Amino acid sequence: MLYLAYQAHSDMVEPAKSIARSSLAMLGALGTQNNVPLIRNLSAAYELLARAGLTHARPEYGIPAVMVGDREVEVTEEPVLTLPFGTLLRFKKDVDVEQPRVLVVAPLSGHFATLLRNTVRTLLPDHDVYITDWHNARDVSMEAGAFGFDDYVAYVIRFLEKLGPGAHLVAVCQPCVQALAAVAVMAADGNAAQPSSMTLMAGPIDTRVNPTKVNRLATSKPIGWFERNLIARVPWKYPGARRMVYPGFVQLTAFVSMNINRHYNAHQELYEHLRNGDHEKAQVIKTFYDEYFAVLDLAAEFYLETVSWVFQEARLPKGELTYKGQPVELKAIRKTALLTVEGERDDICALGQTAAAHDLCTGLRPHMKRHHMQVGVGHYGVFSGRKWDGQIYPLVRNLILASD
Repeated sequence: MLYLAYQAHSDMVEPAKSIARSSLAMLGALGTQNNVPLIRNLSAAYELLARAGLTHARPEYGIPAVMVGDREVEVTEEPVLTLPFGTLLRFKKDVDVEQPRVLVVAPLSGHFATLLRNTVRTLLPDHDVYITDWHNARDVSMEAGAFGFDDYVAYVIRFLEKLGPGAHLVAVCQPCVQALAAVAVMAADGNAAQPSSMTLMAGPIDTRVNPTKVNRLATSKPIGWFERNLIARVPWKYPGARRMVYPGFVQLTAFVSMNINRHYNAHQELYEHLRNGDHEKAQVIKTFYDEYFAVLDLAAEFYLETVSWVFQEARLPKGELTYKGQPVELKAIRKTALLTVEGERDDICALGQTAAAHDLCTGLRPHMKRHHMQVGVGHYGVFSGRKWDGQIYPLVRNLILASD
């Protein structure tokens, strides 16, 4: 009933949003440049109402070109391998020299991979960049079968094999666990495509270290509670009808509730900017929320196994994680250089949770391990923003160059 209730609410408010859009267009035709306070106030209110709600369509990456050296180079998106639950997407450039191939492993936690567009944009001038472009589970037919923790690991392995030997891996947030497991499996199998380096950024390798509000929430209830209360069936109107999912709108609600005052204040500021005609400042807020309010559903199997295995049972740091029934041996990793990055103010993956990978990868010699704690950033600042561009990215680039 959870999804049906959400869908019914969305359908009910759509007429009001449609009226707001029409009214906004009408006021625009009258002209809002004449400094009439009533028109400005109404326009701002109508725009906020028209923007209310979520979207379930993937936003654009919006990277048409980047500067490579002293020239601007066009960027085109090229699907390299398309599987039911995700596409290996390449940001193709026409450059004169071969660049290191980098697979960006994006989170599957309620938002689309476009959340990492700034990460990709920063990597692009120096690297041949690919990303795990995850699909919305509500749009995946039941014929595709289930998608669980092992399937995520298998997708990372398939994508690395497609890139071929000598590639590099950059995992952000939640998939650091699956990415590390994939590299361990490939190392144990002697897979030639095991990456030359892996960068794990703000990921929950060991959630027993400095537990955050997110970690405590995940351990506050038995896994059966999550299954009964947070899992819903996709309505008939979508391609994935009848699939059991963890809805993206539920995850977003949890994220928003953690910082409700911040989001309330942001929308107050947006109203003031719109009312005062500060369109540039308003656009910054709108751009963020266009991305933040674009949600995707997760396959129920993946969500429940992640909550259980990563957050409740900490199987990876305990040495209890398996892949297709076989133990995941992190000590098998011997050829892949490791960089971990954490943010000082991260309230999602606290200090020490990602760095735990160093103690677990006992097969790596000390000179192949590096750690960086970025002062003054929270979770998103690790992979987006000025300090990512100016202080964290140079370390990632140097690791890739040294390992290529």
